Amino acid sequence: MAVSNRPLGCYYCFAIRPWSANIARSLRKEPKYYLWDWAAVDQAGYRHENMIASHLLKAVHWWTDNGHGDFGLHFLRTRDQREVDFVVTRDNRPWFLVEVKSRANSLSPALDYFQKKTGADHAFQATIDAPYRDADCFQVGYPVSVPARTFLSQLV
Repeated sequence: MAVSNRPLGCYYCFAIRPWSANIARSLRKEPKYYLWDWAAVDQAGYRHENMIASHLLKAVHWWTDNGHGDFGLHFLRTRDQREVDFVVTRDNRPWFLVEVKSRANSLSPALDYFQKKTGADHAFQATIDAPYRDADCFQVGYPVSVPARTFLSQLV
């Protein structure tokens, strides 16, 4: 198979910018990049985060395109490196937070911290290896661990 020397197309990856109430401040921070083809990511933890990012971006676009509001996908990180993988905003206000974990373990303390700081309605720790549970995770208003299968099934 011949390999082209052409540069990769601009649809190879997408960027997620940090969320900040101060837009100018958030634009100065470095974005995080994710591949559209998340299956091409070698390390399992990064691949899982990339998969969730792809599904969240699809959901954000769908909700916005169907007139449910103005939705955005971002991440949160403090100067001391406290981080939550994703924050979904609705009409420029944090709606829910998502931290991705490959295996079930204790809840990330960053979820509780950022939920209190942002006033987000929901905070999820999406666990990849957990089996599907028939439960509405959007009925819970505090940080909760939820199987990624359950969480993703409730987006669109």
